[in-house]
Amino acid sequence: MSYGPDSVLRDVLRNEQAAAVVRTHLPGIEKDWTRVQFLRGTLRQVTGFALPTRIDPAAREALYAELASVPETAVEGTPPDRPAAVPSTDHETADVPISSARTVHQDTVRKWRVFELELHGPAHGNPFTDVALHAEFHCGERTLTAHGFYDGDGVHRIRLMADEEGTWSFRTTSNARSLDAITGTFHCAPADPADHGPVRVHDRFHFRHADGTRHLPLGTTAYAWTHQGEELEKQTLQSLAEGPFNKIRMCVFPKSYIHNTEEPDRYPFAGSSAAGWDFTRFDLDFFRHLEQRVEQLGALGIEADLILFHPYDRWGFSDMGPDADDRYLRYVVARLGAHANVWWSLANEYDLLWSKDADNWHRFAAVVRAADPHDHLLSVHNCVELYDNGADWVTHSSIQRPPERTPAWREEWGKPVTLDELGYEGDVEWGWGNLTSQDLVRRCWGGVVRGGYVTHGECYLAEDDVLWWSKGGLLKGESTARLEFLRTILGQTPADAPGIDPLPSDFDFPTGGVAGRYQLTYFGAAQPRLRSFHLPAGTRWSVEVIDTWNMTITELPGAHEGTTTVPLPGRPDMAVRLRLLEEDAC
Repeated sequence: MSYGPDSVLRDVLRNEQAAAVVRTHLPGIEKDWTRVQFLRGTLRQVTGFALPTRIDPAAREALYAELASVPETAVEGTPPDRPAAVPSTDHETADVPISSARTVHQDTVRKWRVFELELHGPAHGNPFTDVALHAEFHCGERTLTAHGFYDGDGVHRIRLMADEEGTWSFRTTSNARSLDAITGTFHCAPADPADHGPVRVHDRFHFRHADGTRHLPLGTTAYAWTHQGEELEKQTLQSLAEGPFNKIRMCVFPKSYIHNTEEPDRYPFAGSSAAGWDFTRFDLDFFRHLEQRVEQLGALGIEADLILFHPYDRWGFSDMGPDADDRYLRYVVARLGAHANVWWSLANEYDLLWSKDADNWHRFAAVVRAADPHDHLLSVHNCVELYDNGADWVTHSSIQRPPERTPAWREEWGKPVTLDELGYEGDVEWGWGNLTSQDLVRRCWGGVVRGGYVTHGECYLAEDDVLWWSKGGLLKGESTARLEFLRTILGQTPADAPGIDPLPSDFDFPTGGVAGRYQLTYFGAAQPRLRSFHLPAGTRWSVEVIDTWNMTITELPGAHEGTTTVPLPGRPDMAVRLRLLEEDAC
């Protein structure tokens, strides 16, 4: 046997002769900042990303040819996964009275806020894996099942986001006698005026909150902001409070990548990199800290789009084995799922998580859905290969692409399109992170008028190595103010419309809006001096020229009908907005 395209890189590097061949054809591969990710991949996967083989098929074939002459070293068998931790049927002895755990809970909770049942029960053994606990909650004819989680010092918690006013009752089920068959009631009061409930898909391609309030996502990205320490995280929250963004993409696990190489203050599991991780025991400080940040985002009106797995990992959290993966997902959902502002993203760049196959993503989705009584939004994000967003569990697409195909994706999947990675404004070495601010704003406008929702990102080099896209901190780019202006324009879409849909347009520039009532045509980098619009017979419209960069709106005088030629300033970044006059509206 010899090495070939399907050999795993980490196995190849264990053979000195094969390792020398790899170093010759892929110089610097072992020092590359994506090395940890590459180690888990096959040579076929690695050569598809690493230079020079990514762009030179001859170089790729030369590597394979030379490796084919190297006898393969037998690799010790992969250690079997730990046996699944299955709770026993009798975690406590028969002398422990049933329902004897001390309980604490609110008598009243507002709609869409977190109801928490705190139970003081067993701490012996490993309560994370030994105790099975859930509760059924009833309100009228409805029943919701919420799962419990262990929170240290013998404290077990069950959380529910009460979504209906009135009296709720509950009853627990557990293999621990003291936690079993506990019953109680609480009252769900009307929602706080500031609360609108979780975000749901609405009208196929759009979003709204549970109370019917329209949600028009304008996101940002700070993958590892919750792993940076108190001072920088507070600065990030302040930037978010002052900014226009109402959604943030963020990782649960720490991230190992360029401009993010420091060790985090906390880790999700007991143990260490040197001694190994105990994936059966969660680090409570880590998850309490994450929960605090999610709550703070909620107070700012920001949705937390939580990325559950990602490939940029030097600690082994992306390759824990199926039992540990599923247990982790259940714990995160039980702990955070009662917060109204949570979205679930199964992965950032799922197709680079080479330790997972297609079946894993369907299994993960099933685990999340089974553990989440509130059916939060659920997606999976791509790098190169788009995920099949037509899967029934995908609520909306999370896309890494420019915006031009947004209408086609809407039609293909019949779901909202969130352009979560359009590229980043910045000045780093790589093309994904050195867009001008004008380029990013143009991509965002292009996504919106094509019926999508967009996400910002920023990668400006700094002496302290704090780049917003990874660590948060301060927003430095010029796009942020322009995106706040875009959010204002979005908010001016007719209130009874779910959002902006793509509309028929000429070949050259996209148009979106509400058919027959409202339309935006965006010219991007082009600089026309005029544009003619053919308005429906018998209707009159107002016409506005929008400078998307200088953030101005200029209304043309009078009411317009028939063929209307709109004068333009002959510079880039302009748009025209047409609105049906109210007296002509049906």
